[in-house]
Amino acid sequence: QVQLVESGGGLVQPGGSLRLSCEASGIAFKNRAMGWYRQAPGKQRELVARLTSIGGTNYADSVKGRFTISRDNAEKTMYLQMNSLKLEDTAVYYCSLAKGLFTSLISSDKYWGQGTQVTVSS
Repeated sequence: QVQLVESGGGLVQPGGSLRLSCEASGIAFKNRAMGWYRQAPGKQRELVARLTSIGGTNYADSVKGRFTISRDNAEKTMYLQMNSLKLEDTAVYYCSLAKGLFTSLISSDKYWGQGTQVTVSS
């Protein structure tokens, strides 16, 4: 059974930092596209950052220069380092893993984590 477990969310002041983790089990991690989505209250879920199956990265314009996505294949863990957090970064963050190998995360069927709340507030 595939499981994705996020951790690292919490309450932080504007300008602060958080690092989210997503640990996968029950699935081969390597050569799969993966990424982080977020959903704020009343808004649609949006893709924040993604890793392609061959190691490329892509970020939403709203987080470029502030967020960094990375992965550790040996530990089957994906990370999202979030710096210079803004009020508008407040959302539930979900990690996602493509079900197929060497496919695009955007167009693939995906596994999802349960989400972790990030709240940016003064």
